[in-house]
Amino acid sequence: MEIVVVSEYDQQWIEEYVQEKVKISRVLSDVLLRIEHIGSTSIPKLGSKPIIDMMVGVADLQQVSEGCITGLAGIGYEYVFKPDFPDRRFFRRGEWRAGTHHLHIYEYESENWINNILFRDYLINDSRMMEEYYLLKKKLEQQHKHDRVAYTEGKSEFIGKVIEMAKMDIEREDS
Repeated sequence: MEIVVVSEYDQQWIEEYVQEKVKISRVLSDVLLRIEHIGSTSIPKLGSKPIIDMMVGVADLQQVSEGCITGLAGIGYEYVFKPDFPDRRFFRRGEWRAGTHHLHIYEYESENWINNILFRDYLINDSRMMEEYYLLKKKLEQQHKHDRVAYTEGKSEFIGKVIEMAKMDIEREDS
């Protein structure tokens, strides 16, 4: 079982994303509309579990064919079937429960796509909320050191709150 460890921010995470972006873009060039660095490692100064989360946007998830799965396997990404998440294709690089990179494929500009961007950008632009999130992560790290699922679930209410705040800000700007 993976031990949950929230590390201090590491600039290397951005460099790792850039390296992976190049490889993934080559493999998925026929279907990729956009690729983004998401999750905590994409937010400067935010401590995180050292897992690089990336998100690829495609026009239709049906485009994620066996050829895409095989191509991604060739650069170290294993397809992980997640029936609980039919709106996403998920790939992991690294051992089970100890992945180093996660690749999430969504339909471009779907609700999942937008929510990931909203959350990331809100924390990048609001240092107070970023600090609050970091403190929550450190608290959950202590409470759920040996239970990654509980650690992740413990963050969901905060993440939902931040996404709603970001949406309200957009509505205010549009009014």
